[in-house]
This record gives sequence, C-alpha cells and structure tokens, in this order.
Amino acid sequence: MIGKNKQSGQMNFLFQTLKEQLNPRHPLYQLTGKIDWKSVEVDFQDYYIDFGRPAKPVRFMVSLLILKQLHNLSDESVVDRWVENPCFQYFSGETHFQWSMPCDPSDLVHFRHRVGKEGIEKIFRLSVGLQGKDALQKCVSIDTTVQEKNITFPTDMKLAVRIITKCRKLAEKQGIPLR
Repeated sequence: MIGKNKQSGQMNFLFQTLKEQLNPRHPLYQLTGKIDWKSVEVDFQDYYIDFGRPAKPVRFMVSLLILKQLHNLSDESVVDRWVENPCFQYFSGETHFQWSMPCDPSDLVHFRHRVGKEGIEKIFRLSVGLQGKDALQKCVSIDTTVQEKNITFPTDMKLAVRIITKCRKLAEKQGIPLR
C-alpha cells in the first residue's frame, strides 16, 4: 500500500518567523541570543543624528561586520550571502526571510568611517566578550598556518621583474653599458 503524504504545511511555512523556521542548534542562531543587542544600540547611538537621510539600523550594520569577520568575506560577499542565508538574516534582526539586497556594499564602508577606530574597537570588544573565560587567558596560541600570507615566492614573475629593475639601476649607477 502506498502511504499518503500529510498536508504539506505550505501555508504554515509562509507565516512562520525565522526564529520558528531555523535550527536552534545552529551556531549563528545561538550567537544571536548571546549578544545584548540593546546595549550595542546604546553604545552606537552617539554616531547617529536625527536629521538627514535615514540610516540603516545599528544592529544590522554591526551584525554584517561581525558576519564579515566570522566568515572572512568581502563587503560584497557578505551582502550577497545575507540574501541567500536565513541564519544571516536572523542574526541581523530580521523576523521574516527577505528576498532583496539589504544595502549597498558601500554602506559598510560608510558605516566604518562613521564609527571610526573607536566603534570598530567596540565591536572587537563585543566579539572578544563572547568568548567568555577563554578570552581572559594570559597566553593565547594562534595558528595561522592556513591563512593566506603576503609572500612572494622565488618563482613569481613579480619578483623577477623587481630583481631586473634593481640590477638595471645598479648598472646605470656604475656606468656599465647594457645591451
């Protein structure tokens, strides 16, 4: 006998919030509950003014910068992934899935300029504070073996051109004729 499908629940899915739809064990879902977003908004309210073009919400902008660092993304990539990823949207304070771009990637640049070094340090302190007792250790071991390094290898053409240029300058200084 062929089993029958239960009702699809399609209508229920449309009216559920992201909180009801997402896996509560997902790391971003759990991280959302650990951050005191009200205090973040209070910390950043000095960077906002009451007139002019309406700004993006503080939680949204701070969450994008945190996601950018967590996943090692560019400004463009974090905005693109925000549209695709409901966990990103929930983390940034959305209650329902959004289908459109939340902002222009250049808005992140403007936000970083607005908050300056002091604001970025606040975000850094927030992320360090989430680590709990682990962040209070006197000695921290950091493994950077998998991170990209800014190293020029001997087989790199850029390095060969630099060597040729320096040799040419030395030859000119010494008056050595070149072919």
